[in-house]
Amino acid sequence: MKTYVEEEFTADEADVLRRYFSNLDLPVFALVNLPEVVKGALFARYSRSPLSLRRLFLKEFVGDLDITGDETIDATVGLRRAEELYDRVFFQYGDDSVAQLGGVHLACEQASNLLTKVLEWGRLMSYLEQSTRYIAYDERLGGRYRYYRDPELLASPLGARYVGDMDRLFDAYSSMIPTMADFFRQHVPQQPGDADFVYRTAIQARALDSVRGILPASALSNVGIYGSGQAYEALLLRMRAHPLPEAREYGDLMLTELRKVIPSFLKRIDLPDRGAVTSQYMADNHEAMADIAEQLFPSDVAPDAAPMVELVDFDPDAEVKLVASMLYSQVGLPETQIEQRVRSMSVDDRLAVMRAYTGERKNRRHRPGRALERPAYRFDILSDYGAFRDLQRHRMLTVEWQKLAPLHGYTMPPEVETAGLADQFEAQMERSADLYALLEGPYPEQASYSVSLAYKIRYMMHTNAREAMHMLELRTTPQGHPAYREVAQEMHRLIGQGAGHKAIAAMMTFVNHEAEPELGRLDAERKSAQKSS
Repeated sequence: MKTYVEEEFTADEADVLRRYFSNLDLPVFALVNLPEVVKGALFARYSRSPLSLRRLFLKEFVGDLDITGDETIDATVGLRRAEELYDRVFFQYGDDSVAQLGGVHLACEQASNLLTKVLEWGRLMSYLEQSTRYIAYDERLGGRYRYYRDPELLASPLGARYVGDMDRLFDAYSSMIPTMADFFRQHVPQQPGDADFVYRTAIQARALDSVRGILPASALSNVGIYGSGQAYEALLLRMRAHPLPEAREYGDLMLTELRKVIPSFLKRIDLPDRGAVTSQYMADNHEAMADIAEQLFPSDVAPDAAPMVELVDFDPDAEVKLVASMLYSQVGLPETQIEQRVRSMSVDDRLAVMRAYTGERKNRRHRPGRALERPAYRFDILSDYGAFRDLQRHRMLTVEWQKLAPLHGYTMPPEVETAGLADQFEAQMERSADLYALLEGPYPEQASYSVSLAYKIRYMMHTNAREAMHMLELRTTPQGHPAYREVAQEMHRLIGQGAGHKAIAAMMTFVNHEAEPELGRLDAERKSAQKSS
């Protein structure tokens, strides 16, 4: 059985596609010969569509483009570019800044939810990931459910058990969607002013939100990536060193396609004294840390009880230092002298500085300057994997996470229980945990594929106040998923009350602590409908 499902196109479709995509049959491909605005629009649409990017292009974009001028182009054979300058400046002289000047839009399809976290690790890249809210994951791909089938695992005696349990998880997910949709329709009837499309979209989103926890981490997703040559080089070196076989094999697919469009930027990856030794260094360090951690922290040590969000580190003097940082660019004094002066100020004077620096914020996109990067907060979080996969995408802060395993229990949305589906939900959690227990010994990395998204994972988020403002205001909007809304609301509460930084917390004007509305997406969909009408 092939690992990836190949797309099929008619001769006419293929004739168009080969002008703009670096291949027509693999899950990884580069976008070329298209205006930047078209590539950006494609990726924006990508996250809310069940279609592959090539199929989406054919269905919704190609009709609006003048493609007659591209009839002689064939992107699938690679692009021949003049590379002498890049070779001399970048490869021979090692000027890494040159590799920041060439970028690629890369589509990464049929990637497991474990792999998407690897792909989205880098800070200096842009990502769009397929949403569990707008796409029902029971739609089949090539006649089979959309989950990753690890070749080594499938060839083992446990392969049949893995496929059987994965299919049952997807069966349960599929069967519960219409029940939950009916539940929300009964509890939140359509109002006279609600357009049918708006109401149906909100109901579907809420139903999918409520049952997404059943999906296993093996569930496949599509990720659109835009990055520079330098960023791709760093990503590929990490993937080659990663313990998950899927990451290493997928990295090879990515390298093949990237070499068709930015070959000079990636020449160092295979060199024994450059890329190869760097990946080996990463792999050796990972193995060494795994060994010493096993020695010092035996697996039979049970975790202490801990809250969902714990503030584990902060600076008690952060607000004084923040005011000093706000004033630094406005005066001609050393920072230590400015800070001494701030310490002698009255509270009212400090607050006046903070108010002036913050200004009148009319929406959450109005963010104050980099002085807010002075205070820092470190949170230890235990939430379901579904919430983690959304919060992890905030890459400007520091995020580290532990292995996904069914060790910390799971979260069942209260509406699932109210709708009478608690027994079905719990049965799938048990199925997921039992499969993990079978796989953990022989396949320690692949075992996480079996873990449903409702299971909790522990992760650390270290953030400055400026990034916290962006993340917490975004992730507490009423249309956000309840799981990550709760985490973000508690992080904000701890900044104000746990750290005692009430003035900093107050600057985050658009953090929303209101209870979750029954159809969180309904108001957002109403506004979207008004804009498009």
